[in-house]
Amino acid sequence: MSADIVMADDGIVFDGRVKDTRPLGGAETAFAELAEALARRGHRLRVWCRCEAPLTWQGVSWRPLSEGLPDSADLYIANRSNHLIGQCRQARRRIFWIHNPAGYLLKRRYLWPIWRHRPVIVFSGPSHLSTYPGWAPDGGRAVIPYGLTPLFLGAAERAAAPPPRALFLSNPLRSLGWLLDLWAADIHPRLPAAELHIFAGSAIYGAAGAAKADRMTPILDRAAAMAGDGVVLRGPVPKAELAREMTQARIFLYRGDIGETFCNAVAEPQAMGLPGVVEDIACMKERVVDGETGFVVKGRAAFAEAALRLLGDDRLWLGQHRAALARQGRWTWDHAAEAFEGLI
Repeated sequence: MSADIVMADDGIVFDGRVKDTRPLGGAETAFAELAEALARRGHRLRVWCRCEAPLTWQGVSWRPLSEGLPDSADLYIANRSNHLIGQCRQARRRIFWIHNPAGYLLKRRYLWPIWRHRPVIVFSGPSHLSTYPGWAPDGGRAVIPYGLTPLFLGAAERAAAPPPRALFLSNPLRSLGWLLDLWAADIHPRLPAAELHIFAGSAIYGAAGAAKADRMTPILDRAAAMAGDGVVLRGPVPKAELAREMTQARIFLYRGDIGETFCNAVAEPQAMGLPGVVEDIACMKERVVDGETGFVVKGRAAFAEAALRLLGDDRLWLGQHRAALARQGRWTWDHAAEAFEGLI
């Protein structure tokens, strides 16, 4: 049955077209992907956000927040912002979708509208759910992982292991400096042919990224100066180009971060058949099947050893590559949209 669904976001400036044409952060990409998936399933999708102008894209109507939200809908999805929770006052069903560890919801400006309007709070996984205490208010709690963008699905199985090229795909502030130390001291000297390609930069995060650029710049400048250590700074690229790059790479490396609740930077290469090495931090063990599609380790020494094994052992790589293709591309945005439908 078709439903009237309203979604709202008050973060950076973006719309559905941005997702398809230039780099975009994970939470914004997820928001746009869910809207499009729900529209494909036959629902009427209207989105209000900080877009620059009205737009219809992939069956979704995007409108500037300044125009004001409607009073009613069958389902209303408020994304991230506390002051959006109570909008669309006569919505039959209300969801509050969050993307960061939930400790910030314990601030009064969040607790009050959650207590008053009792939305179902949607989390991205078990570790994410655990960050919101049982005593805190809600209208229900649901775990719905992000779906996978079609670009990263259906990769062909490779017949032979590729050259030793590793990828870093996350925010530079999330342990890239740590990885550069590890690479220069413990990985590259033992495997001089190995390369580390870094697809990262502040442009992905809009105004929020610009505000953090001063902190990112020294890390990225250091990466740019490490060509002698096999480090190649590529910068952020659109999703389609990133998917193509993954077909040329061998592994991804990412320590993880306590702020991760889903982590596209791990889920997407896993779906493309790339084994990877992560530390056992936050949701990392929800994204990588330890010993099968990569390694979930503890500590610097174990991280380096696992990376060297995957970079140098073709038989190990091929086995984990095949396992990643078989196991890690099963949950799509259509599945996620169906789960959101179940909350109406």
